[in-house]
Amino acid sequence: MKAYRRILIISTALLLTGIFLFMKMSFSYRGSGVDTLMINDIISSVRESWDSMDSFDGSCFDTEMIVFDSQDFIVYSSADEELEGVDSTKKATEKGCISLVVTADSRYLGTVVIPDPDRLEYERVNRRICMAAAVLSVMFLLAGIIYGRYVRRTIVKPFGEMEKFAENVASGKLDVPIRLEKNNMFGAFTGSFDIMREELKNARRREDELKIREKEMVASLSHDLKTPITGIKLLCELMTVKTEDEYVKKKIGDIHQKAEQINVLVSDLLASTLDDLGEMNVSCTDESSEILHELVAEHDTRGAAREAEIPQCMICADRIRLSQVIGNIIGNSYKYADTDIDIGYVVRDGFLEMSISDRGEGVPEDELGLITAKFYRGANSAGKDGSGLGLYIASQLMEKMNGELICSSRGNGFCVTLMIPLS
Repeated sequence: MKAYRRILIISTALLLTGIFLFMKMSFSYRGSGVDTLMINDIISSVRESWDSMDSFDGSCFDTEMIVFDSQDFIVYSSADEELEGVDSTKKATEKGCISLVVTADSRYLGTVVIPDPDRLEYERVNRRICMAAAVLSVMFLLAGIIYGRYVRRTIVKPFGEMEKFAENVASGKLDVPIRLEKNNMFGAFTGSFDIMREELKNARRREDELKIREKEMVASLSHDLKTPITGIKLLCELMTVKTEDEYVKKKIGDIHQKAEQINVLVSDLLASTLDDLGEMNVSCTDESSEILHELVAEHDTRGAAREAEIPQCMICADRIRLSQVIGNIIGNSYKYADTDIDIGYVVRDGFLEMSISDRGEGVPEDELGLITAKFYRGANSAGKDGSGLGLYIASQLMEKMNGELICSSRGNGFCVTLMIPLS
C-alpha cells in the first residue's frame, strides 16, 4: 500500500504542476493598447515628408511600417518579420495590422500600415499556451504511463499469477509455488495461498501413502490366503483317495471346487493389486511355440479344447504369465459358454496369433470395449462367480509382454486373440 500511495502522490503532483503552468500561461496575456502619441507622430512625419518620401527615415519610430499612396503602391517600407508579405492595404487588413490614413487639407494622401502590438502579444501568448498545453499533455501521458505500469505490475500481473496458480492447483500441479513479491498489494494473500498449496500437497501425499498401504495390505492378505486355500485343496485330494463313499466323494469334490473358485478370485485380486503397485513383473524369454500346447493342456481340465497345428517358431514371452493368461481365458469359456473350445494359430506381422473361441452366445458389440476394464462384468455374468478382473489382468500381462489381447464376437461364440511377439 505504501508503493500505491507513493505512485498516487507523484502522479497527482505532476498533474497539478501541469495545470498550474497551463493556467499561469493562459492568464498571462495583458493587452498593452496602441500608443496614440506614436501614431500621431507617424502620421505627422509622413504628411510632412509626403512630397519627398525617398528621403523619409522611419527608423526613429519603434515599429515597422509600410506607407502606401492613394493608388495602393508602396512608397516607403521598413517591414521586417511582423509585416512580411504585406504588399497592399487589403493584405494588411487581413493580417490584422493597424492602417493609418494620411490626409492633407481633406485630401487623401495614402495609408501607413503598422503592426498591431496587441495582436503580436496575443500571438506570443497563444504560442505559449499551445506549448503549455503540449507540456500538460505530455505530463498527463507520462502520469498515465507511470500509473498504468504500476497497476499492471502490482494488480494485473499478480492477478495473472494467481490465476495460473489456481489452474495449477485445480489440475493437481501442487509442486508449482505462487511467485509473487511479498511487498506488492497482494503480498498478504500470497503466503496464505502458498500455505494452502503446501497443505493440499501434504494431504495428497498422505492420501497416496494410505492407498499404497491399503493395496500392500490387500496384497499381503491375498498372498496369505493362498496358503490355507492350497491346504484345503490338498486335504480334499487326500480325502478323496482315502474314502470309498461316493456321497462323501461328491461333497469333497464340491469343497475342492469352491476352494478352487476362491483360489482364482484371490489370485486375480493379488495380480490386480500388484499391478496397481507396479510390481506385477514380467520376464520374457525365447521359447518354442510348442509350449503353447503344454499350457493349453495344463488348463484344459475338461478336455474341451480342439487345437489346430502350431506353426514351428520361437516366441518371446514369460511362460508363467502366458500360462496365467491362457488359463484365465479357458476358465471363462468353461464358466460362461461351457462348450467346446477351438484354438487356432497364425503367424502374421511379427506375431503368433493364438485365437481361443468358444461356441456360446458371445458378447454384445457394445460390451466388447469394456470387458477388459477393471471390475467390469458383462450382461451374461448374472449368477456366475467372478470379480471382473480376469480379462483385465490378462490384457495387462499381454501388454507387459509387448503383445496384445483382442476380444471379438463372431455371432456363434466369443473369441479372444492373443498377439504373442516372435523372437
